[in-house]
Amino acid sequence: MKIYLAGPDVFRPDARAHGERLKALCARHGFEGLFPLDASVPPAAGAEAARAIYRANITLLREADVVMANLAPFRGHEPDSGTAFEVGYAAACGKPVWAYLEDARPLAERLATHRGPDGGPLDDRGYRVEDFGLALNLMLACSATIVQGGPEACLRSIAAARPPAPSLPELP
Repeated sequence: MKIYLAGPDVFRPDARAHGERLKALCARHGFEGLFPLDASVPPAAGAEAARAIYRANITLLREADVVMANLAPFRGHEPDSGTAFEVGYAAACGKPVWAYLEDARPLAERLATHRGPDGGPLDDRGYRVEDFGLALNLMLACSATIVQGGPEACLRSIAAARPPAPSLPELP
């Protein structure tokens, strides 16, 4: 089974080494990891480079059987927008999505700083915070199996959900 490893991990200073660690972790669980930086992208610059990376990542997403997404907050309170797109794309393609984050408390518990006139949770800017008891915006939380923890915990959950391979009948 091939797992596309979505997440802002591609922006880490050690992105390639981290991708290799994630792929090795996948292999230990019997999966083949597909890291976005694995794709070969022709040399280009600017918007042309961006389009080449987009096409390469879409190709890897299509090749995958499952998507495992790092939906931890990135550059603020929300997950990486590119990763959110990949989750949506996978869901639209009918691929199972598993996601992980270290803090899976309900969004309202993590982000609400005060209550509005109706008693509903508001953030520090006065915007309503979703209060469905979910760890993420409902569009992400309802399209993925959310696992609290890191990639190891997520892969264990994926492995536990995978039906065992059919066995051949014993010969007489």
